[in-house]
Amino acid sequence: MENIIIWHNPRCSKSRNALTYLEEKGIEPQIIKYLDTTPSFEELKEVLKLLGMHPQELMRKGETIYKELNLKDVEDEDSLIKAMIENPKLIERPIIIKGDKAVVARPLENIDTIL
Repeated sequence: MENIIIWHNPRCSKSRNALTYLEEKGIEPQIIKYLDTTPSFEELKEVLKLLGMHPQELMRKGETIYKELNLKDVEDEDSLIKAMIENPKLIERPIIIKGDKAVVARPLENIDTIL
């Protein structure tokens, strides 16, 4: 079976639910606590490509830092990626990666599209 990775925040109920969902399917994913081990610029850019998303689509717009940095009006992808690396709590969670596919597990059933 191909390795499955979860970008996980243990304090987030949605992320905990996604991990449980995978485990209930007999999958033991590689867990990356992205708040502790921030992805590199290249890693985040690759995940965005796998997701088929623009950086704005992966950002948690309700976070205070999003408003403080006035990211709503930023269009430059590299600047947005750098903001997410410098402030990883801006990254929407959880992200599930399998090979050349990835999904944001909101709702949980999104996971099934890559399994």
